[in-house]
Amino acid sequence: MHLRNMILAEHSKAQTNKICKWIGNNQERFDQLFDLFINDEYRVVQRAAWPLSYAVINHPELIRKHFGRLLKNLKKPGIHNAVKRNTVRLLQHLDIPRRCHGEIMDTCFSYIASPTEKVAIKAFSLTILEKLAAIYPEIRSELKTIVEDRWEHETAAFRVRARNILKG
Repeated sequence: MHLRNMILAEHSKAQTNKICKWIGNNQERFDQLFDLFINDEYRVVQRAAWPLSYAVINHPELIRKHFGRLLKNLKKPGIHNAVKRNTVRLLQHLDIPRRCHGEIMDTCFSYIASPTEKVAIKAFSLTILEKLAAIYPEIRSELKTIVEDRWEHETAAFRVRARNILKG
């Protein structure tokens, strides 16, 4: 099984599921996927993001040794929206290490405040910030302010997630 060929063969939910099944909870196979996600050419990186997020959601322990590089990758200039979307998707499902809370809050706040960021990235970021606000209640007021400022300019997906924040 050559993972890179699988990724390039087809970009679909079925293929994503096939890759995730192949990886299972195998750290070595996950490491191969993570290496492609971080280091390969644009198309492979973009396509590797989807199975990477699902593999981590299914087996969160697999990302532990890569967590620092995962966050550093979000800061790369010009990364594809699929990379951002799938990274924040998987972060919603993790117990984020305390040492990374500030960095993740900064990133998520910048995503939700941006008028040009894609809606799924904003929606996932709202969920992460809502979870972190339970630990750091002092961020709740800034979060509410940004949600209120962006409300009229955002889509239904943003508003659905934002409603919970405004209630809290």
